[in-house]
Amino acid sequence: MRKRNNFKHLTSKDRDRLHALCFGGYSQKAIAEVLGVSPSAVSRELNRYGRKTWRYNAVRAQADADRKRLNSKCPGMKIEENPELKKYILGELQQLRSPDEIAGRMKLKNMTPRIGTNAIYKWLYSPSGQPYCKYLCTRRHKRRGQSNWGQKALIPNRISFRNKPDLPNLVHAEGDLFVSPIKSHDKTSGLLIVIPTTHLLTGNLIPNKTREVIVPAVRKITDTLPVDTCTWDNGIENVHHQEFGVDSYFCDRGSPWQKPHVESSIGLIRKWFLPKGTSLSTVTDEIFQSQLHLLNGKYRKSLGYRSAYEVSFERGIIKKVPSIPLLKAIAFR
Repeated sequence: MRKRNNFKHLTSKDRDRLHALCFGGYSQKAIAEVLGVSPSAVSRELNRYGRKTWRYNAVRAQADADRKRLNSKCPGMKIEENPELKKYILGELQQLRSPDEIAGRMKLKNMTPRIGTNAIYKWLYSPSGQPYCKYLCTRRHKRRGQSNWGQKALIPNRISFRNKPDLPNLVHAEGDLFVSPIKSHDKTSGLLIVIPTTHLLTGNLIPNKTREVIVPAVRKITDTLPVDTCTWDNGIENVHHQEFGVDSYFCDRGSPWQKPHVESSIGLIRKWFLPKGTSLSTVTDEIFQSQLHLLNGKYRKSLGYRSAYEVSFERGIIKKVPSIPLLKAIAFR
């Protein structure tokens, strides 16, 4: 997609200079370079007025532009034109209410006039509302830009998860890493592989993400479990997926929610044992295995209040339930 060039409106000063340069015999290209705009912008400005009937006049052109700007729609116009609505929104923002809370509450109370979440954000990001962005939790003064995920192609022979075979006898899995905080400079990561149909969690703590470490760690799991396919994200640690010993498929770039079971399982580990900010080098693999063992033994509503071990044993995914003491996991918690 072609990137749009920066755009700016001509000011009164720009029109005065255009007026002088145009009738001083300068070309439109030379005028555009002086004003810092494209030649087409100069051409459109001059063509708004018939050159055969009268000469371009900067004063009249600026008056016409001001009139058009006054009558045009602008972000937050509904809020700016209604002092009571603006006062209510500001009062809620000062109470640390988010725009979504404010809009939802107005809808719940059937308030009139009413405004939506996106309209409140547009007003806050406009020149009129930017002074009040300090009340947002992010304190951001403009919309966060989206990265162009299509520029990078790090994974060789990458196959989309949509193309994985859907056969009843195949065992699918989802895999991902969770890491130590960046500020700790700790490269230790947690490798987790989950079988969605039974919620069985398996994994290891690994010292880094290099090929010499990640490939044996994945093969250790895929060799012990009858896993046929595995869905990964597009992290650089998965570049050597062809050596994992299992058919690998990948989510869309920037779409980790397309492997929800492993993401929610990482959330469980974070919630119960290893909250964000925990340096994983302080956790032994024995403690980590006991934590996974505890989660695999929990009774889940989605499994009919049976554990992942019980369902996996019934389906032949595991041959026996491992005996790992839970005291270490409970003590660490």
